[in-house]
Amino acid sequence: MKPPVVTAVLVVLVQVSHAFPALYHRGWWRLLKEGDSCGKCDLALCSEPKDCPAGTVVDHCGCCSECGNVEGQICDLDQGNHFYGQCGDNLECRLDADEARFGEVPEPQCVCKSQESICGPDGKTYENICQFNKAYASRRNISMKHKGPCESAPVISMPPQDVQNFTGNDVIFGCEVSAYPMPHLEWKKKGNKMFLPGDDAHISVQARGGPQKHGVTGWLQIQGLKKSDEGIYICHTKNKYGATYASARLKVIDGSPSAFALTAGSRSANYDTDYGDYYDHSDDEDEEEYESGDYEN
Repeated sequence: MKPPVVTAVLVVLVQVSHAFPALYHRGWWRLLKEGDSCGKCDLALCSEPKDCPAGTVVDHCGCCSECGNVEGQICDLDQGNHFYGQCGDNLECRLDADEARFGEVPEPQCVCKSQESICGPDGKTYENICQFNKAYASRRNISMKHKGPCESAPVISMPPQDVQNFTGNDVIFGCEVSAYPMPHLEWKKKGNKMFLPGDDAHISVQARGGPQKHGVTGWLQIQGLKKSDEGIYICHTKNKYGATYASARLKVIDGSPSAFALTAGSRSANYDTDYGDYYDHSDDEDEEEYESGDYEN
């Protein structure tokens, strides 16, 4: 039976280890034997770290292996300090310049040395090699498909949402899409063959890259709502690998906000539906030229 003092020390070590990652993967018996000092290296006293998304590093005593800190984790900027731990594979410890610029006290964090995208074997694009390694930490023998993003058809990550408003007010639909090559994004209204805005002065569309890499965000704004604006609006996107779309319903309410306040809590309609029913395929011949376009630039 272990003496009460030894048991108490072990309990404290377990609690402290979760608060300070640098201690987490060191050998318990070595910690008990040496405390915070570095004695003679005895590998038999080291514990083997497991499930390390950023690989392993040598501890500050230069003896045992421990998990390296992952991307975004606080780290020891000064090699003479041994409090937060060292960054893992393909990572380096840096101060956040943005925090300093805004008057905040910057904290050193692990940052991936390369910000080049990686195409994984699953056909998914990872922001950098560090994110790829983290995703496949348990399968280190998996190789990337290639450097750079995976080429794929567009995926709508944030579709437009149903909205209702009063006549005379303004509404905005948003749509976020990701793909490589960069996808083309346009808007339609169900029943209208022309892409918006056409020659309608109270409708405008905008698009820009982001917020994610290889993504596009588009907006459709309708100013001074009229009852005739009510209907289904479609975010349509494509590149040379394929096309997809998502839609949302606009409900235009006649009257004043005060009248609507009496029934604001009673809306229960669910407009989730099959987008195919709302997409107008009557102009497929005109779409052939659009499908063959190369939108890499």
